[in-house]
Amino acid sequence: MELDNIIRKYALQNAIKFKGKANAGSLIGKIFAEDPEYKKQAKEISSKIQEILKSVNVMTVEDQTKELQILAPELLEDKPKEKKEGLKPLQNAEEGKVVMRLAPSPSGPLHIGHSYVGSLNSEYVKMYGGKFYVRIEDTNSSNIYEPAYDMIREDMDWLTDNSVTEYIIQSDRVDLYYDYALKLFDKEKLYVCTCDAEEARELIKKSEACPCRNLAKEEQLIRWKKMFSEYQQGEAVVKFKSDLTHKNPAMRDFPLFRINEEEHPRVGKKYRVWPLMNMSVAIDDMELGMTHTLRGKDHADNAKRQEMIHEVLEHKTPISISVGRINFEGLELSTTKTKERIKSGEFEGWDDIRLATLLALKKRGYQANALRKYAVSVGASKNDKTVAVEEFFKTINAFNKEIIDPIAHRHYFVSNPREIEIKNAPEVKVEMDLHPENKKGGRNFSTKNKFFISEEDFNNICEGEIIRLINCLNFKKENNELVFVSKDVEDFKNSTNKGQAIHWVIDDNKQNVMVRLQDNSIIKGYAEKYVQEVKENQIVQFERFGFCRCDNITPEKTEFWFAHK
Repeated sequence: MELDNIIRKYALQNAIKFKGKANAGSLIGKIFAEDPEYKKQAKEISSKIQEILKSVNVMTVEDQTKELQILAPELLEDKPKEKKEGLKPLQNAEEGKVVMRLAPSPSGPLHIGHSYVGSLNSEYVKMYGGKFYVRIEDTNSSNIYEPAYDMIREDMDWLTDNSVTEYIIQSDRVDLYYDYALKLFDKEKLYVCTCDAEEARELIKKSEACPCRNLAKEEQLIRWKKMFSEYQQGEAVVKFKSDLTHKNPAMRDFPLFRINEEEHPRVGKKYRVWPLMNMSVAIDDMELGMTHTLRGKDHADNAKRQEMIHEVLEHKTPISISVGRINFEGLELSTTKTKERIKSGEFEGWDDIRLATLLALKKRGYQANALRKYAVSVGASKNDKTVAVEEFFKTINAFNKEIIDPIAHRHYFVSNPREIEIKNAPEVKVEMDLHPENKKGGRNFSTKNKFFISEEDFNNICEGEIIRLINCLNFKKENNELVFVSKDVEDFKNSTNKGQAIHWVIDDNKQNVMVRLQDNSIIKGYAEKYVQEVKENQIVQFERFGFCRCDNITPEKTEFWFAHK
């Protein structure tokens, strides 16, 4: 009954918005956002949506409003849309009808390059209340890393806050591509070429037809059947009949199917005739109702080839948006090279802190919205860019800090701890906030004359300078002894010989801590005892050190990954 009410409230909201008629496609994302577990019931939910829409769409808008006022009055509020700086309106986009996609190959997990294009697509869909598909393009069996199927789902669920409408895998759809091949053969727009590949290329360059091109439709269909049994790999290829005089040779008679007998990781030897990218993409974009495609400008020619296929099949092609490539200077993004370096032991895995995979950034404590904000700030620009790694992280660090600073509890941490004794230091009762604005109090200490400070801070203490143990007391170095001066912070501020203000930990209130840095080195030290209350994946700020994500908790120590200052 709860699920029925969830579907009904969003159906009513959508119907009121669109003059009494709700659209099924606008509901599924909102339902999944209520609880990602609903994705497991996708078929049942689709059926329920259709059933509920029948009753909602026959109601008057007045009756729909009355029912929603009872069921979920908060959905009647006309909330202003958040301004999306950097995102220009999409051409011919209609509210609730925009459909877009990201189409990665399963060669490895996703990285920051994918996050840029993926975020632009998903943010545009959110902007218009449409559908967002992730289509895994796996028709080339030689470039598949099997764990990537699950990795891509995990990455995109995280990056989009579970707003992917559906995941599509092309190797599940090969029979569909065959059906469309027959339609194109019937329209005499495909032919099976058995010519020597190099000779065929030379003819196309000269705008000349090969002997196979003008064979009768019946002969082409016989050859098509032979591709499934008689022809060997490399002996035949299916080509699209285009304009041989096209000024761009890449548009002339391009291939759409080939024979590949290599075993596929998901479907084994089930298929030997595989669609090439332009065939599978053109058909999937039709079948899934894509309205806009946003991808790298290196696919500009492919977009034109796909438009040719759509024209023959009398389908309106999606509006194509080309974006420039961002070259993240100093970051290795090649999954092939990274795979080898993991295999050799150079990296510990796809989530190694030195990598720019989404898995690694997530483990460091970066929030998905920081990456989305970065993509929106760059926008859908056609210009190629080279971004230095330092500049990139400076930008996303700023976005990330906006998100985590209001929620990250504050704690003291001293690296490479050095114990000190302050002569004549009194007992001091210290009370500090877990957060200066959002979590007052919660950290109470009773100090005496012994403290742990970092070795770096210890080495920077100069003779005669007044040093402040933050929120505690002042001391100075005198004749190689550390001597208590006062408790008042104003004495420190007004000192004519003011030194540094440093953090500290006391012996009976300390916890062993290990922090993994960006270069994969480890810093060990002590944190205050309240770190023991931190949960795995929680982000804290070690004052004067930086934001860190809790990665692992054992009785002996708490392990963190460093994010940024």
